Amino acid sequence: MPITVVQTKAEFRSEIGRLLGEYGGRRGSGGSSGASLGLVDSPAPRASLGLVPTMGALHDGHRMLAEAAVAENDVVVASIFVNPLQFGDPKDLDRYPRTLEADAELLESAGVDLAFAPSVEEMYPGGDPLVRVTAGPLASKWEGASRPGHFDGVLTVVAKLFHLALPGPVAGQPATVRAYFGQKDAQQLAIVRRMVKDLDFPVDVVGVPIVRAENGLALSSRNQFLTPEQREAALVLSRALRLVDDRATAHQPLEPDDAVALIASQPGVELDYFEVVDQETLEPLAVNCRETPFTGEALAIVAARVGDVRLIDNMPLKAR
Repeated sequence: MPITVVQTKAEFRSEIGRLLGEYGGRRGSGGSSGASLGLVDSPAPRASLGLVPTMGALHDGHRMLAEAAVAENDVVVASIFVNPLQFGDPKDLDRYPRTLEADAELLESAGVDLAFAPSVEEMYPGGDPLVRVTAGPLASKWEGASRPGHFDGVLTVVAKLFHLALPGPVAGQPATVRAYFGQKDAQQLAIVRRMVKDLDFPVDVVGVPIVRAENGLALSSRNQFLTPEQREAALVLSRALRLVDDRATAHQPLEPDDAVALIASQPGVELDYFEVVDQETLEPLAVNCRETPFTGEALAIVAARVGDVRLIDNMPLKAR
């Protein structure tokens, strides 16, 4: 079915209600209802809505998000909105690619039902919002330290999208709502999950694994700004992550300083941070990194500038 693209909040809400009314219970809702088996007292399966928030300039990583949502939900909607609140540098905002037609085609090919592509004025009537969601201590480090205010902008727009997407009851029951985020933005994923928990949003947050090119480079909308030489240089980030991952798998001390040295040896790459952290709190591990064999689970995170392009990457670690 061709995708529908809407630009106003009212249209977005209306189309979600219409689509859930038409498709609720037909796709991804968990199989046959009790009524179909003759069990009169068994309720029909709850309708489900998948939400894929994006800023456009979509690539195969976004396609995986969309396909995961389509596989698990009756109706899938995506947002395409370059959120100015997330950008500290106006030049970075101006050069962020806008590719709405190509984005809609990718989402349609993945099976998404509805795309919400509002203007800045539609999302923030009257200018920047005076009241915002703050990310708190989780945003004081890593990406938050390098990009002050970034995560407040993320949470503010995500909270608005959650409110806009939450449907009314379908067939007398509340719908299940799932929101899909990529693991590549690991700190963003952790902060969104915390917002949902702390502010009681009735939304399940689903993390989808990183998609990489064949050479190991994590897919990003910013990769298009890299020259061929810079793309080659950027591969040192995934090599550094694999170094500590191999040690974690082998139950060895991780020695993250070796990964830092590897990145420092690559011309054209300026390291911001490389650290091994707890997956939920994002605090650096106090043990299991340098002198003792690695046990349990953790997350290796890295950010660096390659030329004028800032790249982030990460890798879950697990001792086996």
